[in-house]
Amino acid sequence: MSPDSLPGLPRRKLFGTDGIRGTANKAPMDAATALRLGQAAGRFFNRGTHRHRVVIGKDTRLSGYMLEPALTAGFVSAGMDVVLVGPLPTPAIALLTRSLRADLGVMVSASHNPYEDNGIKLFGPDGLKLSDSQEAEIEELMAGDLASSLVGSARLGRASRLDDAPGRYIEAAKASFPRGLTLEGLRIVVDCANGAAYKVAPTVLWELGAEVVPIGVAPDGFNINKGCGSTAPGRLGEVVQERRADLGIALDGDADRVVLVDERGQVVDGDQILALIADSWQRDGRMKSDCVVATVMSNMGLERFLKARGMNLQRTAVGDRYVGERMRETGCNLGGEQSGHVIMSDFGTTGDGLVAALQVLAVLAAEGKPASEALRRFEPLPQKLVNIRFAGASPLRDPEVQRLIADEEQALGDKGRILIRASGTEPVIRVMAEAEDEARLNAVLDRLCGAIRLKVGAA
Repeated sequence: MSPDSLPGLPRRKLFGTDGIRGTANKAPMDAATALRLGQAAGRFFNRGTHRHRVVIGKDTRLSGYMLEPALTAGFVSAGMDVVLVGPLPTPAIALLTRSLRADLGVMVSASHNPYEDNGIKLFGPDGLKLSDSQEAEIEELMAGDLASSLVGSARLGRASRLDDAPGRYIEAAKASFPRGLTLEGLRIVVDCANGAAYKVAPTVLWELGAEVVPIGVAPDGFNINKGCGSTAPGRLGEVVQERRADLGIALDGDADRVVLVDERGQVVDGDQILALIADSWQRDGRMKSDCVVATVMSNMGLERFLKARGMNLQRTAVGDRYVGERMRETGCNLGGEQSGHVIMSDFGTTGDGLVAALQVLAVLAAEGKPASEALRRFEPLPQKLVNIRFAGASPLRDPEVQRLIADEEQALGDKGRILIRASGTEPVIRVMAEAEDEARLNAVLDRLCGAIRLKVGAA
């Protein structure tokens, strides 16, 4: 499979697989673009005669102080009232958008990227990420004449802060944990990546009864995701072993994804988390449609695990937004990504790293098993991912590369998979392959990456 872009989806220049993202203070992640985005999105969602409202949250990056007021100015000039909630996880913004009956929710975050980057994610009034077509329409508005559509002086919006926003999310997260269970007796290390969940995540775990060891909870504007969080769980593994903890939880910068570390210091990815939750929910009669939605990146081992238990795996393009869309189409209530985005529609509309971790902790608390046993639900097939940078046209458009990919896919058959795609956020080709035999996996990757690098070098 080698989709350079998915057929049938509108072409977008600013929006990638998860909102707009880029280097802070450089186009498109500058104040001027944020202002126009606020004006365009405000115009797009300004429907009806009611007083319109937008919720804006952010993570802990220094550039949030630039983008938040620029967005606010754009929305106010479009006649929308702005509710500022400060640093909170992305799922909290989706939750507050619905509970406050807002027309739009905005999260200023570049997720797992370093502090130099930032991003803007948009949620509709239903708390769902915008569709490709909605993003394309907003882009079109941004490229046009916005000045003529701005409101008059008497209709300007107002900006205010919601002081109890963290408490609202804390209570919602706690409500996802099964009644009658407690985390008493469990020692948990939680790495908040110096990001958006640095206050709320330790609070939730402590209030549910755990002994909490927090790390990555001292943001300074520059240290988000720096040597910590879900993309760098090494330190978490060390602390788990040093403190003899039962589980380590690693969130990313905006806390919409999670990876776990067992008591032995071994990292557990999103596929194993999905397997554990699906297995637990099926036994409790909570699974809907007997399916789990995941992306093309999820390991074949997960697919085989679910099939053996009478469930099927439905795959989507990479991006938790596409996972959520498929879940709604099929009636599934569980989906996610190998990277740690886990969507549970019983509890929220988007990935929630903390709530996913609570579902795992509920199993540990109920069964009394160590994490190393509970979280090894299947043996993953050997899988490797190689990133190849390029400039200019994507090498995936080359006929020779396309033929080689097709030949390798046919040769693997049902003994493995190949996925080659262009990143939605940077000029990188991601080459993923998996196979039952690691030697064969390495040989396939060598041939594919060699052919792609040749084309990149020739460009």
